[in-house]
Amino acid sequence: MHAIIVSAQGGPEVLEYAERPDPVPGDGEVVVDVAASGVNFIDIYHRSGAYPLPLPTTIGSEGAGTVSA
Repeated sequence: MHAIIVSAQGGPEVLEYAERPDPVPGDGEVVVDVAASGVNFIDIYHRSGAYPLPLPTTIGSEGAGTVSA
């Protein structure tokens, strides 16, 4: 799978398009094949450091898709 990764806080230049291993669901979890993901102001706040998260992190916390596992 591919993801947009934030490894450092800053502007749009800190965004990285990266390949990641396919997720494996644990007990009580599902995997969703995401068809569309939105980037909202909260994602910009996380990227910029206004609302910091442990790094690295991914953005696009809202999405729509099909449960695949």
